[in-house]
Amino acid sequence: MSKVEDLIKHMQHNPRDIRFNDLCKVCDHYFGAPRQQGSNHRIYKTPWQGDPRINIQNDKGKAKAYQVKQVLLAIEKLEVEHAHEKR
Repeated sequence: MSKVEDLIKHMQHNPRDIRFNDLCKVCDHYFGAPRQQGSNHRIYKTPWQGDPRINIQNDKGKAKAYQVKQVLLAIEKLEVEHAHEKR
């Protein structure tokens, strides 16, 4: 699996079985380069107010399921905002 769309489908069907590197690819695609990248954490900036970040964590090569779900929600929010901007 290398295409972002395929990775997202896999994330939606099985958020517990996502490699950390695959989640990083998806986050890099949607949010750009991480503003912090150290040890086992990566932090990505998001364009909205409030808590404008996505924090993901490497857990022995795997992504944490709750963080995969947070990324999916953030992507959905970005797509909704992008659709409203086109109107």
